[in-house]
Amino acid sequence: MWRLEYPWLLALLPLGWLAWRYLPAYVQRRGALRIPFFESVARSVGQSPQRPGVRRDRWQLALNALVWALIVVALARPERVEPPLENREPVRDLMLALDISQSMETQDFVDPSGKRVDRLTAVKAVVADFIARRKDDRLGLIVFGTAAYPQAPLTQDHATLTLLLDQIATGMAGPNTAIGDAIGVAIKQLEHAAEREKVLILLTDGNDTSSAVPPDRAAAMAAGRHIVVQTLGIGDPKAEGEEKVDFDALRRIAQATGGRFFQAQDQASLQQVYATLDQITPHEVRELRHQPRQDFFWIPLGLAVLALAAWHLLAALRGRWAAHAGKSDPSPDPDRKEGAWRST
Repeated sequence: MWRLEYPWLLALLPLGWLAWRYLPAYVQRRGALRIPFFESVARSVGQSPQRPGVRRDRWQLALNALVWALIVVALARPERVEPPLENREPVRDLMLALDISQSMETQDFVDPSGKRVDRLTAVKAVVADFIARRKDDRLGLIVFGTAAYPQAPLTQDHATLTLLLDQIATGMAGPNTAIGDAIGVAIKQLEHAAEREKVLILLTDGNDTSSAVPPDRAAAMAAGRHIVVQTLGIGDPKAEGEEKVDFDALRRIAQATGGRFFQAQDQASLQQVYATLDQITPHEVRELRHQPRQDFFWIPLGLAVLALAAWHLLAALRGRWAAHAGKSDPSPDPDRKEGAWRST
């Protein structure tokens, strides 16, 4: 789309005509010899002296009008505006923390085909589907067992994230469970994130047995940094010892950070939980628009310069042609008044 950035400057176009119409004519000063008997000499050669003035040339007037119009158009700054470019950026960062302790090998989940699978296999299938739903979010992955490790930093490369998710296995981080340390690692990963909303979705099937930072303390630190922790507990709450999942602790963590606690006993309910998480953490995308612009003020300005240059070049050529024509005529007509006046 073509447009003028300063269209109001076109109001200057009539100024050229007003100047030509009402300002006094420009007279070029020349050297002259003053003699008291000038009028007598003029009468003797049959000429009447006139005051110097401006020769009215319609082509010169047209050139002046054209140059003035081109200069005004150049000042109005013509430009071409390209279609707007949209840059979609997420406004939410999501960290996924998955428990890969030894207890995740328990085969008490049933997949959609009715086959019994271990907990980690069911979780990986559901989380992979969740990642596919969050196309515009930056997602990161943390795995934890006896210790917590960042498996993938915050990224929009969901294909690589899914690949890294598929590669995790039980026991990679140790047999125990460190929920507090997982929250601490998430805090470090989200600490320098620029987005205003930061969410951690933490899934575990046990209770904290090896954290250096207690889960309640880690939850308070996350709340102080405006990180919402959504907790998800799976497994058997009636189990004994380290195999028992502490739903109450997970509920306290969620409440302390403004999140919610969820519970799942099979793959279907786990799928429903992540569908709910997808709804309560809706997609928000910031669209940055930019319209590339190309300036073309140089075109009318260049045309004005070329027109003036061509005019003066033609005037110079005409002067040279006239000079050559005068030299080629050795015997000027003595009856020409102009010649007699100049010789006098």
